[in-house]
Amino acid sequence: MAMASAPDEDFGIRPLVRSLPMVLLRARETSMQLFRPMLSDYDLTEQQWRVLRVLAARQKPLDVGRLAAATFLLAPSLSRILVNLEARQLVERQTAPEDQRRSLIELSEAGGELVNLVAPRSEAIYRRVEERFGADRLQALLVELHELADLDPSLPDTNGSNSNTATNGNSNTSAESKET
Repeated sequence: MAMASAPDEDFGIRPLVRSLPMVLLRARETSMQLFRPMLSDYDLTEQQWRVLRVLAARQKPLDVGRLAAATFLLAPSLSRILVNLEARQLVERQTAPEDQRRSLIELSEAGGELVNLVAPRSEAIYRRVEERFGADRLQALLVELHELADLDPSLPDTNGSNSNTATNGNSNTSAESKET
């Protein structure tokens, strides 16, 4: 016999509409729906754009580990993305002079040209969001989200011990997150 469905409160958990992770995922999906068609016009995935965007913001080579952290990508995914971007000559890889085991990634000239081509359309989307949502509200939301992102991830759990669970193994400083 199937169990009758019960409201979230019956399980002692907040309703989904008040679940921070669920609302953040919904907002992320809504915002990405605005950008995906534009990125598709340039044959870019959102993850590829994230890599190009971070490299453009840094304006210097980054080692793969720092690039993974700054783009919130797992190393195996980033590795596949870099192979694709290298084949398209949008990024360049070089060996770190101080450690031959490390690779440094930087935006190529063609990658920089592509970022410059995409940027005005990306900014036009931001202007539409500001028109619909409000520029001041968007700025306030971004400030609040940065503060939320800067919270110590080892919040004490209900029994007083520290819950130090890593989401994807990437650590990110507030300076890194504010640049991307």
